[in-house]
Amino acid sequence: MLFLEQSVELNDTELEIYNFITANLQKVVYMRIRDLADETHVSTTTILRFCRKFKCSGFSEFRVKLKLYAEKRRRIAIDMSDETTYIDFLKRTAGEEFQEQLQDAVSILRQSELVLFVGIGSSGVIAEYGALYFSSLFTLALHIEDPLNHPFYHLSDKLSDKICLVALSVDGENEDIIRYIHELKTQKCQVISITNSSKSSIARLSDANIAYYINKEMYQEANITSQLPALYTIECIAREIRSQIDQTID
Repeated sequence: MLFLEQSVELNDTELEIYNFITANLQKVVYMRIRDLADETHVSTTTILRFCRKFKCSGFSEFRVKLKLYAEKRRRIAIDMSDETTYIDFLKRTAGEEFQEQLQDAVSILRQSELVLFVGIGSSGVIAEYGALYFSSLFTLALHIEDPLNHPFYHLSDKLSDKICLVALSVDGENEDIIRYIHELKTQKCQVISITNSSKSSIARLSDANIAYYINKEMYQEANITSQLPALYTIECIAREIRSQIDQTID
């Protein structure tokens, strides 16, 4: 809450003070205690009790901490105008390394009869799109929304080696996905991963990995690294497989 990492238990009156402060951060940092009391229709004593709940000896200390908190939030900015990250990635997709990784993934997928997509957070959204895109172009693909509640303990030998898991992860270290990969590999399923680095745990566990290498971006506690490379890679794989199938038919 505000500049504290833990939550604070507030009564109804204190909650109204808190709501006013959060809605008027830039204004409150320049207020006197009497001004804040008048704005929130409470006494200065109530304001002081409120400040002590936030581990401040008085309103002056609270205001200093609040000002530092407001400045920190203001400094966090996202530069949406820098397109070089995307341009560099797209240039690399024409290179030999990316094309080799792409063909490795295509080779595995062409032997698969069922494709499972898995990802967590924003990668989960891309996984859902990937399942839809693959199903539209060449084979049945399913999105595993919650890997922990979709175990594959009892696959038949006839089916297990026809399943391919496509794991999406920016940092490549999600423990739930790593456990899922281990589970499927014991069933002789193939694993393809699309990650930001080929050195990550998920990449190293995979039978084929496509790494896109772009700058990691964080906003406060959230990982907002672009999913454009993962999206582009999924479409490249699916289109390449469709092209190869069409050539075979012709």
